[in-house]
Amino acid sequence: MSTYQLVDPHGRPVSSTSLLKEEAAPTLTGVRALWSDPVASGLTPGKLARILRDAVEGEAGDYLALAEEMEERDLHYASVLGTRKRAVLAIEPAVNPPDGGATNDKILDAVRELVEAPEFEAMQIDVLDALGKGFSVVEILWEYGSQWRPRGYAWRDPRHFQFDRKTGRELRLREDGSIEGRTLSRYSFIRHVPKLKSGQPIRGGLARLNAWAFLLKSYTLKDWAAFLEVFGMPLRVGRYGRGATPDEKRVLLRAVRDLASDAAAIIPSGMEIEFIEAKGGSGNAVFGAMADYLDAQISKGVLGQTMTTDDGSSLAQAQVHENVRYDILRADARQLAATINRDLIQPFIAFNFGPQERYPTVDLPVAEAEDIKTLSDALTKLVPLGLKVSMAEVREKIGLSEPEEDADVLTPAAKPKADRQDRPEADEPEDEDTDDPATARACPSCGEVHATARAGEEPDELDDLLEGALDEWGADLAPVMDQLQAEFAAASSYEDLKARLDRLAGTLDVGPLARRIADLAMIARGLGDAG
Repeated sequence: MSTYQLVDPHGRPVSSTSLLKEEAAPTLTGVRALWSDPVASGLTPGKLARILRDAVEGEAGDYLALAEEMEERDLHYASVLGTRKRAVLAIEPAVNPPDGGATNDKILDAVRELVEAPEFEAMQIDVLDALGKGFSVVEILWEYGSQWRPRGYAWRDPRHFQFDRKTGRELRLREDGSIEGRTLSRYSFIRHVPKLKSGQPIRGGLARLNAWAFLLKSYTLKDWAAFLEVFGMPLRVGRYGRGATPDEKRVLLRAVRDLASDAAAIIPSGMEIEFIEAKGGSGNAVFGAMADYLDAQISKGVLGQTMTTDDGSSLAQAQVHENVRYDILRADARQLAATINRDLIQPFIAFNFGPQERYPTVDLPVAEAEDIKTLSDALTKLVPLGLKVSMAEVREKIGLSEPEEDADVLTPAAKPKADRQDRPEADEPEDEDTDDPATARACPSCGEVHATARAGEEPDELDDLLEGALDEWGADLAPVMDQLQAEFAAASSYEDLKARLDRLAGTLDVGPLARRIADLAMIARGLGDAG
């Protein structure tokens, strides 16, 4: 046991006895019993309205049970809600030193060890249960050995908790004989109440948002099943002759019935069985369309979009809608990290290293998916115009690391050389420097462009005119480049940059460049007429 007084992140004393005590365990009977009757069975509009109203008024047990059953009964809701949770779980946690404060390597190492423990990811899964129900509570099972640390994390049934009746925001533990419940012990629980909408926390869960769609879909599927019983199989009609005896009629009736179960029957000669197709219309056009519509609404409510979950969408469409889901993912990750830092990381550090002026943080950084094709097209067009881009920044955006010195690297493919064997200079190095205007070439990497004289001819006045014009290209393009670089600096994303360039297209300051081109054209025409 610790020999010093435990203090919390704010320097206040903490009882080690209460910290080691498990206080929210379920009971066999009473208000914290695990077992309860199902709620979704026989759900009607009136019953659902009552459940939602009772939850707002402080009796949320049936609503929370319904939220759990929705995940078990509705395949689509379970899928999209699971997708949203797993998107957060897929993010690798990062331990960051405190901003502006001294970094204690021992503290950082201890936090990393805590985060890398297998129990940490399981705890995140339980905490994200709040997305559906509006809140979640996970009890930290502290133990003391060489240091204070969790030996595990226990998910607690949300039905065992309630919000205070005065503000509707403080989570309290339900107790037999107490209408207000009991205050939760400090630093024994991770309490996650995601801010999905403004208002009371109990109204913010995704289960409440999707409850009516769940009810309507259950009615739709029930009616669809009844429809298929009537119109899904052909009607079997047995025909007997006028002189058929009662025994023969019974034989025929038994044969018709046997066709439904055994798909085989025998009948006396002279009798016949006819199959009549039911003309009840297409159930898929009515019930299937309704079910698909409700699934699409559930996708929008949970993921903010439908393209990545529903059939019939192209990859390009899914990528267009991915930004909406990215915003939701970033918000979920940020709120989860804030809860973990407040309820776990800061107490863990304070218990073992004392209160800190600034605390390290565990972050869940969400990397925005880069459109590599758009980035490549932009660089291909803008770099030759003089835009300077850091290679390290480009590698980071496309997810490539700096190659090692001895690593095999990809290189540009060599350009085909036509008829080099017929040229006397074929054996000379392609990149050899020369001052001869007849062999000078462009140098995109150094920003210089030189004129190339016509092969086999001495430079004339037109070549001199072109050489002089190209010497001034930087000054002519300076106003244009200044405007482009200003838009690059102000843009927040590639989509924003494209929109800015579209708006800029008609307002670029191309006056100096246009005047120089006009002057050169007039001079060239004069030289041509004189020649």
